[in-house]
Amino acid sequence: MALVSGKEILNKANKEGYAVGAFNINNMEILQGIIKGCREKKSPVIIAVSEGAIKYAGFDYIVAMVNVAAKENIPIALHLDHGRDMDIIKKCIEGGFTSIMIDASNLPFEENIEKTKKVVEMAKPFNIAVEAELGRLVGIEDNISVKERDAVLINPDEAKEFVKKTGIDSLAPAIGTSHGAFKFKGKPKLDFDRLKEVKEKTKIPLVLHGASSVIPYILEMVNSYGGDLKEAKGVPEEDIKKAISFGINKVNVDTDLRLSLVAAIRKVLAENKKEFDPRKILGPARDLISEVVAHKVELFGSSDKA
Repeated sequence: MALVSGKEILNKANKEGYAVGAFNINNMEILQGIIKGCREKKSPVIIAVSEGAIKYAGFDYIVAMVNVAAKENIPIALHLDHGRDMDIIKKCIEGGFTSIMIDASNLPFEENIEKTKKVVEMAKPFNIAVEAELGRLVGIEDNISVKERDAVLINPDEAKEFVKKTGIDSLAPAIGTSHGAFKFKGKPKLDFDRLKEVKEKTKIPLVLHGASSVIPYILEMVNSYGGDLKEAKGVPEEDIKKAISFGINKVNVDTDLRLSLVAAIRKVLAENKKEFDPRKILGPARDLISEVVAHKVELFGSSDKA
């Protein structure tokens, strides 16, 4: 099976009311772990690659690896995550990616529209899905003021206008999540009412960024084998399920995969101090990633949707 357009994957999810995982990769073992977990659960998957990952692993290596993975009998899209460099975006569009995120959320509203529209026009002839973002991705907690909340979260009326003027295929609304393993200092508070209103006004697939849940047993493994991430905190799984019920169709996961990789590697090296075979060091990490991805797929509702 060849790579499929992100449109195909997300439009089906939107129609049937589930979400698909967009899992970030940086190397072959992470990719293999993701594919194994999705294959076992018969789930479609979006392989996400950041501009940093492209610089680290190399554009051609990434495209080649994901095209090998696409021979599996599940729908797979190759997605540029948080694209800001127009040269890289153009290269991805012309070089085999099937989904692009243009992140111009740091710009004023009208400039965001203008830049996003340009990417939509570039991607349209290739049938490539385009995702954009509105609002700023910062963790929102109980003690933040209404004024502060409104300043960083998505405005539903602006979302409707943005979708109409740009022609994007999916939208990442800022509703209170953030990137990394330290998303919140207090109790997380996602704005589900805002999410519901955005869905009602736009009708298109919505994306939850910064959605790693920092799985407790993975975090415990990291810390028990020499790590120091005791204050890490992610998005509760019940909040992710609730967000999906309100219209999220793509859930981005990166931090949980990194933590799984590091946890397994730390365990191997702590228990086998003479080990130097990379296969025995990275193999367990790949397996743990597969286990985590299979769990995520069940949580998102995309199992048996391939």
